Parts: sequence; structure tokens; C-alpha cells
Amino acid sequence: MTPSPSVVVVGGGTSDEHDVSLASAAGIASALDPARFTVTRLTIERDGSWSDAAGTPLTTADAVAVLLAADVLFPALHGTGGEDGAFAGFAQLLGLAAVGSPVRAGAIGMDKWTTKLVARELGLRVAAGELVHASDAAPRHPLPLVVKPNTGGSSNGVSVVRTAAELRPALELALADGGGALLEEFQSGRELDIAVLERADGSLLVSPPLEISTPAGGVFGSDLKYGGQPPFTVPAEINPAGLVALEQAALALFRALGCRGIGRFDFFLTADGLVLNEVNTMPGFTPLSQVPRMFAAARLSYAELVEELVLGALRPAPVTR
Repeated sequence: MTPSPSVVVVGGGTSDEHDVSLASAAGIASALDPARFTVTRLTIERDGSWSDAAGTPLTTADAVAVLLAADVLFPALHGTGGEDGAFAGFAQLLGLAAVGSPVRAGAIGMDKWTTKLVARELGLRVAAGELVHASDAAPRHPLPLVVKPNTGGSSNGVSVVRTAAELRPALELALADGGGALLEEFQSGRELDIAVLERADGSLLVSPPLEISTPAGGVFGSDLKYGGQPPFTVPAEINPAGLVALEQAALALFRALGCRGIGRFDFFLTADGLVLNEVNTMPGFTPLSQVPRMFAAARLSYAELVEELVLGALRPAPVTR
């Protein structure tokens, strides 16, 4: 490792989480100590083109030249075209170290239906539901339902369907990105998040849990997430046995998916126990986002969290056989 490792933080992207990604990238770049790291920012614009920190357009060749000169890449990219393993594969082909999960974990984690299959094999409970596409006949399920894009994020395109008349508009909204829609049985319970950090030495640290307080029967949507005062309680109050179950479920998913760096795991705590909601392999990463808030409760500051991820990416990936 060079005395002052160079880090390129990449934000933006072509998904509908472009603006959230820019906020994450800005926070990450600001958190890295300039006395310890040389930081450069690049942006992937909505159309897939590149620009530098000043907003000056770059050719793809120029952007790749910047990436190739770095010791490590920090892709703060959320959603499809980034978090789904696309950027991890790009970095791997370039032979570059990058923060976050490899292709397999990103691709599976972004696909909610496939994630449910993995979770079932691990013995974890998931909501009953089905994956539908635009060409499928109108599904029939007991109401209420949650309808959401199978590969979306930031709660974009998510609807709670309580009447038959609401189903078709909800499906059209969820199917708008072309990746299929997931219909799930509505879960009544507490909404809990927990995160796993792969530290620079390779050990795994589980965060304290966070509880999201949403209106009864509602969805934790973008207005609540990014409205300035997200309804979080951290650490969430949970009995010791429930906490152990939550931690073990998160670790099992992190390992089974092959995650690296960071992973956030969202659950419902129902009367019958934990039910997996979603997995995020590159979750929102502003100082006010869930993951930094959870690790702050474990006395790991935002700057320390970001540095752990960068140093961890510089550590060689484990060899799998």
C-alpha cells in the first residue's frame, strides 16, 4: 500500500437512485482524511456518460484512465447498473480493487425473488408471494399486498394494495423498469434493519439494530428516507434472544451471498418471528443513512466506517475453492 492510497469515489449512475448515490458519494469523499488518502470523485451521469468533480464531461477512455491510476475504487452506486454487480464486474475486468461485494453477491442481492430463495434455503422466513411479469395474467392474491419492482431500490415503485382496484396501477408502476414485479403478503410487525461490516482485518462486525417507525400500514418511502428527519430508533429495543436471531440471520445471509465490505439486511419482526424483507449490498451511505447511524451506535464513526471499507478493499480477496 502506498503511503497515501489514492481513492476514486464513483457516484451517480443510470438507475432511479442517481441522486441518492450522489449524496452518498459526497459524504464518503468528505469523510476520507486528506492527510491519509488522495481522493478523486467521478460521476456517472444519468445517460451513462462520465464527468469529473467539477462536472466537466469525460470520455470513457479518460474516465477509465482515472480509475486505472487509483489504488482503490469506492463505487457509491445504488440500484441497477452499479449495486447489482455491474460495476464490480467492470472493476474486476480492469484488475482494480473496489469497495463492496463482488458480482455474485451484488446480482443476487439486487434480485429480491432470488434473495428469497437463498433465504429459504438458510431456514429464514420470507413473505409469501410471487414474481410476475408484464405478460402474465393478472395475479390473484389475498389482500393486502405489497407490490414492488423485483430489482428496485429506495422504495421506488412500492405500493401497498388494499383493494382490487389498486392492484393494476401498482403492477404497472412496479413493472415500469422491466425487471418484473414482486407481490408479497403484507407483513404486520416492527421494521428492523441490521448491518454487517467486513473490517479491514477481515473480521465481521454486526451493528446494533435500527427500528424504522412508519405510519400504520404504510411504506418507508423516499419522502421519509430523505426528508431530513428519518424515523429511526437506534439501537432498537429488542430482547436478547431476538437480537441473537437477528444477528445470526444477517451473518448467514452475508456469508451465503458472498458479500464483502458492507451489507444491510432488512427484516420485519412479526408475532411469528423474523421475516426477511430485503438485502442491500451497497446501501445508502450519507452520514444520516441507516448503516452509518447503526455503526455510530457501536461507537464507530462515519469517517472510521468509510476508512475500514477502503482499507478492507485493499486487502486481497479471499481465495475460494
